[in-house]
Amino acid sequence: MRVSLFIPCYVDQFFPQVGISMVRLLERLGHEVDYPERQTCCGQPAFNAGFCKEALSAADAFLDCFGDAQVVVVPSGSCAAMVKVHYRSLFADTEKLDAAAALGDRTWELSEFLVKKLDVTDVGARFPGKVTFHDGCHGLRELGIKESPRALLREVRGLELVEMKEAESCCGFGGVFSVKFPDISTAMAEVKCASIDETDAEYVVSNDPSCLMHIQGYLARRGRTVKCMHLSEVLVQT
Repeated sequence: MRVSLFIPCYVDQFFPQVGISMVRLLERLGHEVDYPERQTCCGQPAFNAGFCKEALSAADAFLDCFGDAQVVVVPSGSCAAMVKVHYRSLFADTEKLDAAAALGDRTWELSEFLVKKLDVTDVGARFPGKVTFHDGCHGLRELGIKESPRALLREVRGLELVEMKEAESCCGFGGVFSVKFPDISTAMAEVKCASIDETDAEYVVSNDPSCLMHIQGYLARRGRTVKCMHLSEVLVQT
């Protein structure tokens, strides 16, 4: 299969290793990986802030860039949800609605792509360590992603998966939410990280890099040694 990668802003600017891990993982599974260099933001930050005109401009560029893709795979539940769910409302009154909806159907978050599209749970990974998983809000609540990343992690040799009590609780990032309401955002991160501490996990894994940035920032400021890793970084290990 020819897989077109959409690399979100946070991965491009702060976590390039996530994109590299995706490429290596997909190529190891025998797929051709394509990175359209014209890609930019999917429009989610503007959309969440209420700037629909600006969001539509970014979404229109996304549609132009990926319109002919066989499948689009994203290392982010939040960005995948923007394309799969919100493009339908964003393009509702335009002539591009059908194309946007069709592209949404061909767009996949990474774990869902592996498990539900490719029917793969064992990618041949080996990662010795104690891991707990954080469910990003958009992937969990808008796309219903819960079991796929866990199914993949359970097949990783040497990995011990320990669930935290607050796995489904928001970490407090929420894009512009953390900027508008920093005190609430920090309090939510405190709840999340206290739950992580209770597991004695060495690693926090998620399929959303923006959540990981927020969690890692809180942990680091408080001297914790727990390390945050994107799901792709674990699955590429052998």
